[in-house]
Amino acid sequence: MVILGIETSCDETAAAVVSDDRRIRADVVLSQLDEHRPYGGVVPEIAARCHLAHVDRLVAQAMAEAGLAFADLDAVAATGGPGLIGGVMVGVTTGKAIALAAGKPFLAINHLEGHALTARLTHGLDFPYLLLLASGGHCQLLATLGVGDYRRLGTTVDDAAGEAFDKVAKMLGLGYPGGPLVEKAAAAGDGARFSLPRPMKGRPGCDFSFSGLKNAVRLLVEDLPKPIAAADAADVAAAFQAAVAESVGDRCRHAAMEFRRNWPQGRTLVVAGGVAANTALRAELERVATDCGMDFLAPPLALCTDNAAMIAWAGIERFRLGLVDGLDFAPRPRWPLDPSARKVGGAGVKA
Repeated sequence: MVILGIETSCDETAAAVVSDDRRIRADVVLSQLDEHRPYGGVVPEIAARCHLAHVDRLVAQAMAEAGLAFADLDAVAATGGPGLIGGVMVGVTTGKAIALAAGKPFLAINHLEGHALTARLTHGLDFPYLLLLASGGHCQLLATLGVGDYRRLGTTVDDAAGEAFDKVAKMLGLGYPGGPLVEKAAAAGDGARFSLPRPMKGRPGCDFSFSGLKNAVRLLVEDLPKPIAAADAADVAAAFQAAVAESVGDRCRHAAMEFRRNWPQGRTLVVAGGVAANTALRAELERVATDCGMDFLAPPLALCTDNAAMIAWAGIERFRLGLVDGLDFAPRPRWPLDPSARKVGGAGVKA
């Protein structure tokens, strides 16, 4: 089985071809960082126009690299949400058009499910497992029980972790995207120089919060001499990164205990999403997994950030079960993996 995947939910335009033997036959990603960097964040209208300008070329490139024609595909999968609706519409429309023209089934993929199932693509991991999904738009802990079967154990009540990294980078004048720039600055800093809160640490449950930490950094930065010296920025970045890692680690520890109580056969903590690239966070999560008697698994960095290989693989997983979609599927800006989970608020909550 071979499926074409298309991803356009945020600021990466991507196309990939994956087969059911877990082989990635082509994986093409075009970043829009240069287009959005002047604005310090993703501009939805610019993102949608960039997707529209490049998606056809990237699909053609992926198919050429895979050595296939559309007639050779078993199905076409595209991210159907959640995400920036203009970009999602571009990908869904492209996927539908190819499916219709080639006479192939169409699959609308939940972007979050793409992240959730990546560990099965890269490592053949069996269900169930505990997933931390941390990115610019999402921060959730999920019991991953099967394809389409998820239990949300915790989520952010305000901002996502990746969004907090971007905002702190902007406060410090480091640029965009914030995650790698904060990590780079933190490597030269003293995280013990400044004291920052550890949001939600020690509280019951598995929810996250980053808004208060972000505000604490703002107040700290306001008191620093201007322009901010590189050494000061490095120390603030190190303190912030340590606070995030410790807070996330505490929430994951709670989730691991709950997960092991309810699904004792599951023994793996998986991390996915762009924030999973942060080495300090990975180290903390490895400690949590070890302490809780679990294995730790992080897919390759290229498959943690947004990509189309995960969309194609999720398409394979769903197609195996006969879960196809009609050409009347409507793109969804919000699409929770666990519809039964309680509602939460906050500007950073995207699903």
